[in-house]
Amino acid sequence: MKNFYILLSSLWLGALLLSGCGTDDNSNTEAMSGDDSSDRELREIDVMLDWYPNAVHSYLYTAIELGFFEEEGLIVNLQFPANPTDPINLAAAGQITLGITYQPDVVTARANQDVPVKAIGAIVRSPLNHTIFLEDSDIQSPRDLEGKRVGYPGIPLNEALIKTMVTNDGGDPDTVQMTDVGFELGSSIISGRVDAVTGAYINHEVPVLLHDGYATRYFNPVDYGVPSFYELVFVTNDQIWDQDEDVIRAFWRGATKGYEYMVENPTDALDILLNNQDEANFPLIPEVEKQSLEILLPKMESPNGFGSQDKESWEETIDWMKDFGLIEENPSIKDIFVNIVD
Repeated sequence: MKNFYILLSSLWLGALLLSGCGTDDNSNTEAMSGDDSSDRELREIDVMLDWYPNAVHSYLYTAIELGFFEEEGLIVNLQFPANPTDPINLAAAGQITLGITYQPDVVTARANQDVPVKAIGAIVRSPLNHTIFLEDSDIQSPRDLEGKRVGYPGIPLNEALIKTMVTNDGGDPDTVQMTDVGFELGSSIISGRVDAVTGAYINHEVPVLLHDGYATRYFNPVDYGVPSFYELVFVTNDQIWDQDEDVIRAFWRGATKGYEYMVENPTDALDILLNNQDEANFPLIPEVEKQSLEILLPKMESPNGFGSQDKESWEETIDWMKDFGLIEENPSIKDIFVNIVD
């Protein structure tokens, strides 16, 4: 996965202007019952990934390949974003049924711009965004970042992560030299331009660096006072949820079948992903994706069912973001998510 935490900017205006379009008049089709779809017309829906196909999307490609969505009466068209803001913007505009994005970004969208999006299911249930540094670094705990250069992709959320971790470890976050390195996170620590990076992902940068011969260590922000926010969630807009809840629930049943197959058959699911990779633009390294999936599986598991969401997670994340000035007002909990898992 890439470092796709984003600054929600003027692009939201376009989303808001388009949001009134909603869906077309044919959006209310018959309820998806999960029965055999051979005797009825399949409903096509568009779903946008957060990035190019990689290990975290294996269950979706599995559900398509093995016909789990068809069993639910659906044809699912997976799209890739041209811009990292696309999944949440296009979902808000009603131009796609569902998009994959990040819990803090949903909070920002709803709180600061009143963008009409809501999360319908959690995919990865805790942060993948960690603070990473080379194995031979003298950094042992977050307070050791005092006086050091920490690279990040210029996004305020990552500054809040560092401030929280260093403060909770007894250090002075004002002495940390935050350096905007864009998305050149791995190369920045290899070259010595910075001492550590945040905004990097343990299921991507870590295995990629290891594949290139660089072992790393890292801090989990949750261990140092950052709430365990959902890394990835599915979002839709309010109107589509109201009109097509049955369709979205049918999608989730098919996705859950894909997830359960992936859990039981991770090698097969990964093979399906690799066979569907965007090899021309984003070729995958099998051993990197294998390690990525091993990291992801425990973080996708929930005792309450795949995709379940907790009110407490949203409240803790919202309060933390408000404390650090990332949002101006607390958004309404009842508007920001629905728990699709019964």
